[in-house]
Amino acid sequence: MSLKSTVLSATLMSALCAPAFAESVKIGVPTWTGAQAIAHLLGAVVEMRIGGTVEYVPGNNATIFQAMDQGKGDIDVHPDVWLPNQESFTKKYVDEAGTVTLSSNPYEGNQGFCVSKDFAEANDISDITDLGRPDVAALMDSDGNGKGEMWIGAPGWASANVNEVKVRDYGLLDFIEPIRAEEAVKTARIKDSIAKGEGYAFYCYKPHAVWFMFDVEMLTEPTYDPEKYVMVQPSDDADWYNKSMVASKDALKQVQIAWANTLVDRSPAIAEFFANFSLTADDVSSLAYEISAQGRD
Repeated sequence: MSLKSTVLSATLMSALCAPAFAESVKIGVPTWTGAQAIAHLLGAVVEMRIGGTVEYVPGNNATIFQAMDQGKGDIDVHPDVWLPNQESFTKKYVDEAGTVTLSSNPYEGNQGFCVSKDFAEANDISDITDLGRPDVAALMDSDGNGKGEMWIGAPGWASANVNEVKVRDYGLLDFIEPIRAEEAVKTARIKDSIAKGEGYAFYCYKPHAVWFMFDVEMLTEPTYDPEKYVMVQPSDDADWYNKSMVASKDALKQVQIAWANTLVDRSPAIAEFFANFSLTADDVSSLAYEISAQGRD
């Protein structure tokens, strides 16, 4: 080995090993499977490639962003920031406060509402408005209250707020009851409804394990129109529901990670890794499927 290559190797090893005993990160872990998969992927690289230590901290979007804003190391990174869904948080902490950094390497997300293909084919369901047909709503009514249930997201999800407004502005409230519950409840209900041949509709998005787990299809919606998509989140206004109007499909999403600016000083190698991290929607769907359907850790 030449002297030059020896020096380069020593320099590289020094750079890699320097933070091994000092660098640490606390990774926020939201409730949805894709975010959990990315959180643990980030952690695996930090532990196995950088030699740092990792702690996983469960939390919703508001909790994770507030902790990153404080910059004390309680939570350092959000693994799956969906925009514009979580734009109220990024405007507050990235754009205005300047305490959080948003990755510039997003993957693309798509979201809407789904039913099983068998239910769709048996009842001629293809568009979101079909859920407002009395015959379809009756087939989705599992508790006998006269309305069909539709899962719109988990508590704390910004997208669940959007979907609640959509149910109203698509004219479905007389027929459909929007339900908020943890994602595991939704997954169990999909499986049960398919097994029993019942109707069930739910908020769905790509990437997600559901596309590998069940034979489902996304319903069509009116094409995204910014003039018909005016969403005010609860974090911006207590009267958000009445001040919002959403009557079109969501635009395609940009999804990336975000981290506390103070991480750069506390754990510079980890922060540099986050700045260069990227993956695809297929990567996330594959990881989520292995966790949700295959039972892998």
